Amino acid sequence: MKANLLGYDAAALARWFAEQGEKPFRARQVLRWIHQSGEADFARMSDLARALRDKLSASAEVEPPRVVGDTAAADGTRKWLLKVDRANAVEAVFIPEANRGTLCVSSQAGCVLDCAFCSTGKQGFNRNLSTAEIVGQLWLANRFVESRISNVVMMGMGEPLLNLDHVIPALRLMLDDNAYGLSRRRVTVSTAGVIPAMDRLRDECPVALAVSLHAPNDALRDRLVPLNRKYPLRELLAACNRYLERAPRDFITFEYVMLEGVNDGDAEARELAAIAARVRSKFNLIPFNPFPRTEFRRSGAERIRRFAEILQRAGVTVTTRKTRGDDIAAACGQLAGEVADRTRRSHLLKEVRA
Repeated sequence: MKANLLGYDAAALARWFAEQGEKPFRARQVLRWIHQSGEADFARMSDLARALRDKLSASAEVEPPRVVGDTAAADGTRKWLLKVDRANAVEAVFIPEANRGTLCVSSQAGCVLDCAFCSTGKQGFNRNLSTAEIVGQLWLANRFVESRISNVVMMGMGEPLLNLDHVIPALRLMLDDNAYGLSRRRVTVSTAGVIPAMDRLRDECPVALAVSLHAPNDALRDRLVPLNRKYPLRELLAACNRYLERAPRDFITFEYVMLEGVNDGDAEARELAAIAARVRSKFNLIPFNPFPRTEFRRSGAERIRRFAEILQRAGVTVTTRKTRGDDIAAACGQLAGEVADRTRRSHLLKEVRA
């Protein structure tokens, strides 16, 4: 089987070249060709010796996921359905804005966490994505969009911190000056609060962190985010403060989906203000994006405004996310893809909660 060099970070690629009897600097050359030039054909890597190009063609490949769907929203948001194997496809979303272009990347085929308000979680879970399948989403998007991708958010399908063995090498490629050269402040990993993995990410590859909070107390969060039953708020907030010791930003982003009559009352806003007093943070309020057969409804615009006002009066930094791509089911919480073998979720969810 050929080695898929798309998923090798600098250290892994240098080791691979050493195993082939080649000099380590060849890894830097090939990184630049693959990730900066978007080249998949070793024969066109013109600064490599012909013998090395032939050797690479025989033993290696650059193989991203296969694009099986490409849709564009009225607001310019673009969503790709990417086949990662015969049974599973994941989704990636590009969001263009005036001063930046953000790519939302998936890390798993499905999601084991089953958060109550998320379409992805209702699809079940099949497997973790490989590093090549994660980075391949960025590699492909660079080919398809004209504007520069300046930010990457790991907020697509899956819980990134349950796949750190593949996510960390992908992050290192995103940050590597010989690959994509993004700053740590412009790469964000989102988590529902897998605490041991938060500590590992802090130690091995700290990037910007977003925590899917969605409730200000354990009783409500147990219902909305089942992972809270294993890692309750007190422990989660302590982990956030540990992460801030090495974070590239001086705050944690708390994501908070606004669910009508569930978590959007004045009392919940005041409870959140108390949380903000314990962790340097900013809040990103997310209007709920509906999906078929959901029990939840989006909070009204005035309710969201009032909720934000209570937080702001308490000195909390608050933004309200503009809904993008909801006409093509590309908005936050709507990504579904195609996920097989859903029966595995119940077993894995027990492991997560244990």
